[in-house]
Amino acid sequence: MNLLRRIFLQKAALFWLPVFAVTWALSTYSFPLYKALGARWIIKYPAQAQLHLEANISAFMQWLVEDASFGLFSFRDLTRFISALIEAPYSFARNALIDGFSVGLGSDAVDVAPSLSWVAVIVTLVAMGHYARDWKLAALMAGCFGYLAIFGQWDSAMVTLASVLIAVPIGAVGGLLLGILAYRMPLFETMIRPVLDLMQTVPVFSYLVPILFLFGFGPVAALVATIIYAMPPMVRVTIVALRGVPSEIHDVGVMVGCTKRQLMWKVIIPSAAPTLMVGVNQVIMLSLNMVIIASMIGAGGLGYDVLTALRRLDIGGGIEAGVAIVVMAIALDRLSQAFATRVPDEVANHTTQNFAQRHPWLVTVLVVAVGTFLLSYIFPAVQDYPKSMTLSTGTFWSDVIGYINVNFFDAFEAVKTVFLTYLLLPVKRFFVGIPWAWGIIVMTMIGWRVGGIGLGLLSGVLTAFIAAVGLWNKAMVTVYLCGVSVLVASAIGIPLGIFAAQNDRANRIIGSFIDTLQTLPSFVYLIPVVMLFRVGDFSAMVAVVLYAMAPAVRYAAHGVRSVDPQLIEAGLVSGCTPRQLLWRIKLPMALPELLLGLNQTILLALSMLVITALVGTRDLGQEVYIALTKANTGQGIVAGLSVAFIAIIADRILSAFAARARTKMGMAT
Repeated sequence: MNLLRRIFLQKAALFWLPVFAVTWALSTYSFPLYKALGARWIIKYPAQAQLHLEANISAFMQWLVEDASFGLFSFRDLTRFISALIEAPYSFARNALIDGFSVGLGSDAVDVAPSLSWVAVIVTLVAMGHYARDWKLAALMAGCFGYLAIFGQWDSAMVTLASVLIAVPIGAVGGLLLGILAYRMPLFETMIRPVLDLMQTVPVFSYLVPILFLFGFGPVAALVATIIYAMPPMVRVTIVALRGVPSEIHDVGVMVGCTKRQLMWKVIIPSAAPTLMVGVNQVIMLSLNMVIIASMIGAGGLGYDVLTALRRLDIGGGIEAGVAIVVMAIALDRLSQAFATRVPDEVANHTTQNFAQRHPWLVTVLVVAVGTFLLSYIFPAVQDYPKSMTLSTGTFWSDVIGYINVNFFDAFEAVKTVFLTYLLLPVKRFFVGIPWAWGIIVMTMIGWRVGGIGLGLLSGVLTAFIAAVGLWNKAMVTVYLCGVSVLVASAIGIPLGIFAAQNDRANRIIGSFIDTLQTLPSFVYLIPVVMLFRVGDFSAMVAVVLYAMAPAVRYAAHGVRSVDPQLIEAGLVSGCTPRQLLWRIKLPMALPELLLGLNQTILLALSMLVITALVGTRDLGQEVYIALTKANTGQGIVAGLSVAFIAIIADRILSAFAARARTKMGMAT
C-alpha cells in the first residue's frame, strides 16, 4: 500500500511540479518578456481579436424590449403580463401586512381596512410555530418578531416579509413542477441541468442587470430576480426526493390502480414530502438573501435600510437593520425546518368536536385579528406599535465600533498588514502575472489530467472565453481573491470540522456557530467588516471567509464520521495512536468529502465576491456592479458568465478529483 502511494505521488509530482514551475516563471517574467520583445499580446489579449459581445447583447436586449413580437402580442406585453401576475399578490400581501387596503389613487384614495396589527401578525407566527413543533418554537417566533416591533424595524421587516411570502410559493411551486418534469423525462433533465448550473453560478448581481432592463425599477423586478435565484435548488431537491421514494411504495400505487397523475400527486409526492420541505427551506433562505440584494433595484425593506446605512457610513443604523435581518432569517429558517420535519398528528375522532375544538389556533388567530381591528379604534397602539415605546441600539453599536476602532486600531492594522504583505499581495502578483495564452493551455492540461479529454476541452474553452472578452486581468484578480479566501476558510474550517467529528460537545457548539453563519444573509457580513477594516481586498477576504467557511466544516465533520468503523478498529488493533489514526486512516478515507467541501466553499466564495464589490474590490464582481449602476446588460451578462465559468471549471475539476479519490480507495458507487 505504501509503495503504491509513493508511486502515485511520484507520478503526480511529475505533472504538477513542472506545471507550477513554468506558471511561476511565466508569471514572474511575462512583463519583462513583453518589454524586451515588444509583444504586448503576451500580457493582453489582442484587441482586434476580442469577442465584442457586450454591444451585441445590449442591442439584442434593446430589440427584445422594443421590437420583438410573438404575433398576437409583443415581448413587452409578455413582461407586463408577468409583472401584473406578480404585482397583484404582492400588493395584497403588502397591504395586509403594512399598508392597509384602500380604493382609488393618490389624493382620491379612500381607506377601506387597515393592515393586520402587529399583535395579530405575531400571534399568527406563534400559532404556526406551535403547530409546526412546540411551545419553544412558538416562543422563538414571538421573541424574534417582538424584537422587530420593539426596536423600530417593524415596517421595513413587513415589506421584506411580503416579498418573501410571494417569492417563496412561486419559486417552490415552479421548482417542484420543473423537478417533476425532469423526473419523468430524462431528456428534459439533461437539457435543464446546464441551465441550473448557470443559474446557480452566475452572480446574483448579474440577474439584476437584464431584469432591471426588462421589468424596470421596482419591487416586481426584484421579485422576478428573487424567484430566478431561489428556484434551482428546489428543482434539484425535487429530482433527488422523487428518485429517493422506495420502489415498494411506487409498486403499491400501481397495484391499487392509480393513474400516472394519481401516482405522482397522491403517492410519490406525499412520500417525498419531508425531503421536498428541505427544498422549500432553501427557497426561503435564498429568497430572503436575494430580496435584500434586490433592494438595489427597488425591493425596499430591511435590505434597503442596510444599503443606505452603508452608503451613509451610518454604523448604528446599518448594524440595527442587519441584526433585524438576522432575527427574521433565524425565525423563518427554524419555522421552515420545523415544517420539514413535522410528524402529522394522530387521526382523532372529531365527530363530537366543534370547529373551534378541531382548529383552536386558527380560531385564535381570527379572533385576535378581528379583536385588534376593533380595539385599534380605541387604542391605536394595538394596531401600530407606538414609536414612543421603540428602543434603539444604534448609538450603542456606534459606540462599540468606535471603542474597538480607537483601542484596537493598531492591532487590526497589524493583522491586516501581515496578511497583505505575506499572503494577499504575493498571491495577487502570481495570478495577475499569468499570461492569458498559458492560462488557457494550463487549464486544458489540468482538466485533461484530472477528468479526461472532455473536461480538458471544457476547461480550455471556458478559459478562452474569459480571455477573448477582454476580462483576463479582472478574472485573475477574482481567482486570487477566491483562492486566498478559500485557503483561509479551509485552514480554519477543516480543523474545526475534524474536532467536531471527534468531540460531541464541540460538535454542538461548532454546529450552532455554523448554523448561525449559514442563516445570515450574505449582505450582513459586510457591515462589521467595513466598520472594522474599512474597504479593500482584506475586508473582502474576511467577509468571504465568514460566508464560505460552513461547507468546509460540515464536509470535514461528515467525512471523518463516515469512515468505516472496521477500518478504525483495525487501526486500533494494530496499535495506532489517536494521532496516527487520524492522519493515516480517517483523513485519507475522508479525502473525497474534503474535496467536495472545498468545491462548495469555492462556489460560495465566488458568489460572495460579487457582493464584496461594494467594499472596493477590483475584480469581475466590480464589473458586474458597474454594469448594474449603468444598466448595461451586455457588460453585466458577459462579466457574470465569466464568474460562472470560473465556478464551473472549479466545480468540474474538484468533482473529478473527488471521483478519482473514491475510485482509488474502493469507495466508488
